[in-house]
Amino acid sequence: MTPISNSRASRLSAWLRTLDGEQLRRVLDARPDSVRAPEPCTLGELADRLQRPGSVARALQRLPLPCLQTAEALAALGTPVSRTELGELLGTDTRALDPVLRALADQALVWPGTAGELHMAAALRTAWVSPLGLGPGLAELLSSKTSEELRTMVTTLGLTPGTRKQQRLDAVLDHHGNPGRLLRLLDSAPARARELLEQHCGPESPLILYGSAAPGSTERWLLDRALLVGRPWSYEPAQVPAEVIRALRGPDWHAPFAPVPPAPDLVRLTPAEVEHEAGTAATAFAGQATAVLAACAARPPATLKSGGVGARELARIGKSVQCEEPVVRLVLECAYEAGLLAYEDKALRASPAYDAWAEREPADQFATLLRAWWQLGRTPTAARDEEGKALPSATRTPPCSGCLAARHGLLAAAADLPESHGVRNPADLGPLVAWQRPFADELPQDTQPFGTLIREAELLGVLARGALSPLGTALLHDDDPATLQHHAGRLLPGAIGKARIGGDLTAVVTGAPSARLAALLDSLADREARGTASVWRFSPTSVRRALDAGRTPSEIESDLSAVAEGMLPQPLTYLIHDTARRHGRIRIAPAACVIHSDDTALLAEIAAHRKLTRLGLRKLAPTVLLCRTALPEALGALRAEGYAPVAETEDGAVRVERPEQPRTNHVLPRPRRALAAPAPAPLIPTSELATRLLAAPDRLPHPDPDRGIPFASDTEEILAGYAKALALTDIRQLAHAIHESEPITIEYVATSGNHTIRTVSELDFDPPYLHAYCHLREDERVFTLSRIQAVLPA
Repeated sequence: MTPISNSRASRLSAWLRTLDGEQLRRVLDARPDSVRAPEPCTLGELADRLQRPGSVARALQRLPLPCLQTAEALAALGTPVSRTELGELLGTDTRALDPVLRALADQALVWPGTAGELHMAAALRTAWVSPLGLGPGLAELLSSKTSEELRTMVTTLGLTPGTRKQQRLDAVLDHHGNPGRLLRLLDSAPARARELLEQHCGPESPLILYGSAAPGSTERWLLDRALLVGRPWSYEPAQVPAEVIRALRGPDWHAPFAPVPPAPDLVRLTPAEVEHEAGTAATAFAGQATAVLAACAARPPATLKSGGVGARELARIGKSVQCEEPVVRLVLECAYEAGLLAYEDKALRASPAYDAWAEREPADQFATLLRAWWQLGRTPTAARDEEGKALPSATRTPPCSGCLAARHGLLAAAADLPESHGVRNPADLGPLVAWQRPFADELPQDTQPFGTLIREAELLGVLARGALSPLGTALLHDDDPATLQHHAGRLLPGAIGKARIGGDLTAVVTGAPSARLAALLDSLADREARGTASVWRFSPTSVRRALDAGRTPSEIESDLSAVAEGMLPQPLTYLIHDTARRHGRIRIAPAACVIHSDDTALLAEIAAHRKLTRLGLRKLAPTVLLCRTALPEALGALRAEGYAPVAETEDGAVRVERPEQPRTNHVLPRPRRALAAPAPAPLIPTSELATRLLAAPDRLPHPDPDRGIPFASDTEEILAGYAKALALTDIRQLAHAIHESEPITIEYVATSGNHTIRTVSELDFDPPYLHAYCHLREDERVFTLSRIQAVLPA
């Protein structure tokens, strides 16, 4: 963690004391993750927490593009700095900076001093390696120079050298701080010197001066005039000061600054139009979510070995409920986040919370899923990774801050549109998201900026006709869950408890059926359509399914009459009674074997025998007994009780039992009788190595410190704890490659479940991960140790 200077912390603490209660509340609300503590703290301690690097990084992720551009400009200039100087660098006036500086002040990243100068958090300077590509300033670079080296620079520049180091340093800074004098100096530079500066004016192109800055050389000319700072006999790269880089870019160069977001093509809308579109989308999604989760509850989707629900299961669910794959992914991700689904026994099963959710009104169900979507740490409908491979759904992956930033940026961009207006093309919201949240992550599958996320928001009714709906407004403010519940209840119709049952043996429900009505019709009929109207069709098969579940014809008629609008049609009652009349005329009983005899008295005696009750005997006819015990066990039990049964074959013939006498089928040839031969001479080891090999066991025991067999290194012991699939030889081979920085080939199981063979090098061991350069992808990759299946030489 970067240490925070007492002067910066004290200046921030002093500024916090000048704020009134409302202003201080804004700062704390903007940075809640920075100030949480189990005990109250002083303003000094609060200032220290606000300036921590992790807190500053999280604050930057919530800021729009102009705030980041201004913060980077301040990091390049260094503070304290005046507003005028900041405005000149950004190419704007101070009035355009006021809202940006207020937003930075609310995050406690930048604050004004007593004289109006601007100060910034200590960790803000380290957020960029080279802000604006300028690098360190001249004051920072010359601080390590000796007084004699500074005297040489002052004399070469034609200035009056002082007697003290600070005087000489101030003289050089004053000279280079004047843009006019610095430009004249650069104009007088030799062509080779100007070319050298332009080639190396940035951290991406360092210049090593070792042995090349002899007196009279171009490099020496630049060093003596502080246009290049470095040491002639050092391998450390020389650097061009930030003031010189700015002068080389010309007087017309300004840092990028976009205070105004992109202007999309707008269309005028009324609130009623937006609410109607949002309500329609939300109603459709609520019905689809109910169907998808009901299908998952009836038949839990199997999960991949690497985790998550694969493309095959997603396609099966989508086909069964007539939903597209993005909708299925969205429902599963939101339900898993809300706790309605949980992993158990290699399947994604409905949890007890699902049963309570299924009994609620459609508006309550939708609000639960929508709030889960808002809090998701990933984009649910992401279907492809960077390599084009299919991604599983509902995976237990760490949250992605870039996905959250994209979702929040989308709603913030839509909220900033003019009142009663929406974008003509919803894809135009993509550039606005990038302006609102520059750190937002785009998906590899997006052909347009943030196209997948925009489609998700439209499916949920958060965006409607290119504008933010009341549902999206409730999510963005996130003040009270009751607000979201209120808008969901207002936009979504209530559950329907009645159905129109027609003479064509169909039941039609216009709107979202209640959980009780849907469960009843699903048990008695087959659903044919979903959406704004749901259709069920009665058939002999569906009625028989209800009778198989133990329901009687009178119960079926009574339940349907309670939910029907009017009387039940006569064809349906005929169908119920006709199916019930034929139901059960044929019965199938489970049996392992059958006992039959012409002696009915003997069978009656066997059926009543107390010691034979464990056989599970059941009398079907006077001459037939059904037995639930397999034939060999039943045969032995009857014989043990003194009866003499015989077994039958499949064709009814008496099975003859002969004791088996096991014989071998493979006769080995007898060995020849060899002539007497002298006994072989004992093997006498001729070296120490042979002695050690003869004394060694056949197999190398697995290291176990408790039994006195230690690991060869700590790396082997750590690898053995994480890479459970690797044998000891593989572990030692991998540890050797890590220690010696040698390439190696691994067999790896990717997150998609595919087995791949990768040759990797430049190994960086960071349990439980292995960072390496992958020769197959020609890029840096991170491998999980538990997914490595085997290790081979490179």
